[in-house]
Parts: sequence; structure tokens; C-alpha cells
Amino acid sequence: MFIFAVNLVFKILIMKNILVPVGSSKNAKSHLQYAVDFAKAFGAKLFIVQVYNVYTKAGTMIKIDHILERESKEYLNNLVSKIDTKGVEVVIKVLKGDLIDMLELSCKAADIDLILIEPRTTSVKDEVFLGKTSGKIIKQTQIPALIVPEDYTFKPITRVLLAVKSAILKKESALKPLINIKEQFKAVVNLLLVKTTYYNEGDFEVKKALKDIVTNITKTENATTFQGVLEHFKSNDPDMLCVVRRRRGFFTKKWEKNTILKKDFHSSRPVLVLSGLK
Repeated sequence: MFIFAVNLVFKILIMKNILVPVGSSKNAKSHLQYAVDFAKAFGAKLFIVQVYNVYTKAGTMIKIDHILERESKEYLNNLVSKIDTKGVEVVIKVLKGDLIDMLELSCKAADIDLILIEPRTTSVKDEVFLGKTSGKIIKQTQIPALIVPEDYTFKPITRVLLAVKSAILKKESALKPLINIKEQFKAVVNLLLVKTTYYNEGDFEVKKALKDIVTNITKTENATTFQGVLEHFKSNDPDMLCVVRRRRGFFTKKWEKNTILKKDFHSSRPVLVLSGLK
């Protein structure tokens, strides 16, 4: 019975399906190679998608849907032909409709465990960290996401810094991507508890489910979670930063607009965004 229980938990935690939305950025090839390498580490299937929409004026007679679909498929196939897929199963999909709706439907249909996004899929402005499209995905979905810096080369993740202002855990499933990564790479996860003006009694009570996956716990007091990260980033030297979506979470003010500027937030390491602990 014990062996069965362990195997059941292991199966639940395996990361099997990863989705990568692709834009027209100059970083697309590099991003896809990272996605393949990341998926290879987990033995996961990779879904590469491009979403398009058509806004027509009244009286327009020319149908361009099939043209856009064909061009998108050609673009994706050309990109994939330029990378080393390393035996990873790759599925290419072109979808028509609203970006967020299509991504959410795709993630549900394919049982997606994680979505990998570029900081900028179309923006060429150097001052932008998360462009409008990437920011929209982070802001408007609850899909666990990994933001991969431009031109970043895959390497095993050995140290993770998890920064939160509240350790209250009501949805243990929200930790799944972090546990996947910790188990796969035997990574050390350090927890940074940041006391801000929104602190409530009990926010720093770390329950067993979270305590079991962290090695060290540091408490700090800062105006924002991001300032706490800036203060402790160098001493932790993580391969990955992990933050949480929540109503008053890491990107609250930065989410007032979909675009996030580098002056407000920038990371030279991948950022794992969990779907919310409560």
C-alpha cells in the first residue's frame, strides 16, 4: 500500500505537457530551444501555438483566415526546423480567436502543466521587460507560467528563491510546478517572507506542505515584495525566482497596464509565476 501511494504521488507530480505561445520576436528561436531543453529534462510533450485574430470592417469581402492560418503554420514549421528537438514530441497548433480565451482552452484541453513565455513577443522597446502580450498572459490567466529571459540558455535549476508576502496555503496544487522543478533537479528552495504594509497576523505561519519543500526561511520587511527580492537576490544567487499571482501579489501595481517596464521589474533569471496559493 505504501509503495502504491508513493507511486501515485509521483505520477501526480510529473510535468507532462508544456505549452509555448510564439509571437514574432527576434528571440523566438532561442526561446523555443530553451523550451525544448526544458521539456527534455522532464520527458514532457511540447505544444507550440500561435494565436491570430481577424478584425474585419463592414462590407469587407476578402476572407483572409486561411491565409493567416497558412502563414502561421509555415512560420512555426520553419522555426521548429531550425532548432534541435532532441527527441521531444512537438505538437504545432495555429488557433483563431482571443489570445487569452484560446490559451485557456488549449491548456484545459491538453492538460497543460506549465506555459513558457518570452518577456517580449512583439515589442522591440529596450525599456520593456514584459511586453503587452506577455504581460496580458501573466495578468489575465491563472496558468502557471515560466518567464524565460531573452537569449537564455537552459541549465539545470539548483537554487530557487520563493518570495511571498503571505505563506497562507489554501491550494496545495498551486505548488505543483515548483515541486516538479525541485524534484527533477534536486533543487534547494529558499523561502523569503516579505512583511509589507499589507501584512496580516498569521501570514508568516509556514504550514507543512510548504515547509517540506523549503530549505531555508528568511524574513524581511520591505515596502514591496519586489524590494525584498532586490535586497536578498544576490545573497541567494538563485537560478530561478518564484513568485505568486494574487490580488495584492508580486506584480499588483505593475499589472495596472499589461506592459511591464524594466525600471519596475527585471530579472536575468527565469521567473516562475505560480497560480496563487490562496
